[in-house]
Amino acid sequence: MALNSKVPKGPIKDKWTDYKNKINLVNPANKRHIDVIVVGTGLAGGSASATLAELGYNVKAFAYQDSPRRAHSIAAQGGINAAKNYQGDGDSTYRLFYDTVKGGDYRSREANVYRLAEVSANIIDQCVAQGVPFARDYGGLLDNRSFGGVLVSRTFYAKGQTGQQLLLGAYSAMNRQIARGKIEMFNRHEMLDVVVVDGKARGIIARNLVTGEIERHSAHAVVIASGGYGNVYFLSTNAMGSNVTAGWKIHKKGAYFANPCYTQIHPTCIPRSGDYQSKLTLMSESLRNDGRIWVPKNLEDVKAIREGSKKPTDLSEDERDYYLERRYPAFGNLVPRDVASRAAKERCDAGYGVNATGEAVYLDFAASFIRYGTEQAKIQGINNPSDAKIKELGQEIVRAKYGNLFQMYEKIVDENPYETPMMIYPAVHYTMGGVWVDYNLMTTIPGCYCIGEANFSDHGANRLGASALMQGLADGYFVLPYTIGDYLADDIRTGKISTETPEFEVAENEVKERINFFVNNKGTHSVDYYHKKLGKIMWDKCGMSRNAAGLKEAIEEISALRKDFWQNVSVPGGANEYNEELAKAGRVADFLELGELFAKDALEREESAGGHFREEYQTPEGEAKRLKEFQFVSAWEYKGEPKDAILHKEPLEYENIEVKERSYK
Repeated sequence: MALNSKVPKGPIKDKWTDYKNKINLVNPANKRHIDVIVVGTGLAGGSASATLAELGYNVKAFAYQDSPRRAHSIAAQGGINAAKNYQGDGDSTYRLFYDTVKGGDYRSREANVYRLAEVSANIIDQCVAQGVPFARDYGGLLDNRSFGGVLVSRTFYAKGQTGQQLLLGAYSAMNRQIARGKIEMFNRHEMLDVVVVDGKARGIIARNLVTGEIERHSAHAVVIASGGYGNVYFLSTNAMGSNVTAGWKIHKKGAYFANPCYTQIHPTCIPRSGDYQSKLTLMSESLRNDGRIWVPKNLEDVKAIREGSKKPTDLSEDERDYYLERRYPAFGNLVPRDVASRAAKERCDAGYGVNATGEAVYLDFAASFIRYGTEQAKIQGINNPSDAKIKELGQEIVRAKYGNLFQMYEKIVDENPYETPMMIYPAVHYTMGGVWVDYNLMTTIPGCYCIGEANFSDHGANRLGASALMQGLADGYFVLPYTIGDYLADDIRTGKISTETPEFEVAENEVKERINFFVNNKGTHSVDYYHKKLGKIMWDKCGMSRNAAGLKEAIEEISALRKDFWQNVSVPGGANEYNEELAKAGRVADFLELGELFAKDALEREESAGGHFREEYQTPEGEAKRLKEFQFVSAWEYKGEPKDAILHKEPLEYENIEVKERSYK
């Protein structure tokens, strides 16, 4: 099959404007006769639901949580990018586009990324109008901070709670449409299959998670906005309920899945504390604006810190290795996430990890306390302030910027980060891969769209910090509402889609058979038993560093684990009741299939790019092969050191590419 991205012709800066001028539209009087299903109510799904309903479509929105405001978007901390150039530091639409493509190692679809950069400024205006309390400077203007991989300050933020505040904005817009009757909200419902009628997505099969009832829902189009699949690793920064099921179900019905092995390992997370931990906690990348990352220079000091005979504050500046500042002087601690994560792993693998497990580096704010404190002393007219006073004043500034993050760290780790450096280590955070979509955000199933983190298009092999919120809201508020009309214009005379068709019956029966299997199987192991085993395989062999031998082992081990799962999984309780273990069983079954495809993709992708780091291709011979095959080297690393030159001949436009099918069977 040949994939057609449907990217418009013409200069990249004009594509989106020209496209909007020529696409088909749906008359406002006809929109009220058209139904749209939206699965997921995070930033992408919530904003899409609210906007489509505002336009006049009848929207059915589905969330497995008890409220849209519980979506995992609420956990985003650091900020949202937009090319407003409020700081006057040289930012522009083109620079945001360039940084995003470059940060993703040139693996994203450039036309989609330029559109993303183009509409980014509108997002801030929209959210301010909703009342989102973005941080402001002393004069009352919107403030910005920097994130990794860029040389400007373009990130808007609301302390360390940006995702929560943006989600509340989308949620309030949704509530307005729910009150008008334009959105029918289905909380505590999980999509378990998509229904395809005459080649088009015409509905879904969902399970009421409270009663266990299996329901049929029809629509003229289906939008998947279910987030990423990081929980395939078991331990991640994702919410425990985050899953791949909606995206995987449409994949099995014909929607192609792109770049599954491109997974982001976030460099600043609270380190794992033991084998019985169920999730990991993110420490926002924004902390790298003011925190400096280091490990001791001498292994003797590392040993002393682990044994407790020395504290990190006992080490002088000369005894510390600020390895990111040393290796990447232009970007310092704000290198892209994949670079920072691999650098931390390299230091820890070399024996410099500072906690009991040897898997932690320091994130230190002492220099920021002094810098901010000195500035505040001058502003307040304090002459000859003591060191203690300078530290106190500096801590007040840091507390105002990051206070909730410091509090969260202290509650989890039981150490005061104002007095001793934070300990951090990389953890699975985001998935750049996802369902393949064209320029309209439509999958290879006509009428089935995929937006936000669930699709693959915008971030290539590595997402820059603060760009996830940008993509989710861009897709939901400003892209999908235009592009979906081009498809729905042909459905104005279709009428209501019936659920009493053979296609709905077959899909419902398949869902029921699978559920009945789980509750009736007399196995010996819990769902979590298999999920943890899968996660260990994924982390050990498909994690930050990968090689052919390990990936081949992973494929075999996951295949064997999946076979054992279907023979020996045990799910207590019944089907017609609230049964969280049953819901988890279905999700883990999908993760087991995805994990195998993930490893196959990583094995066949004979390159290192962004979050996909193949050990074989870091030799001089491997880099030469990479250069020959892809006509460029990474903007960030070449033979372990940064290079200024980017050998990249032409933009990679993914049009009419022959697809190599990869089976998970």
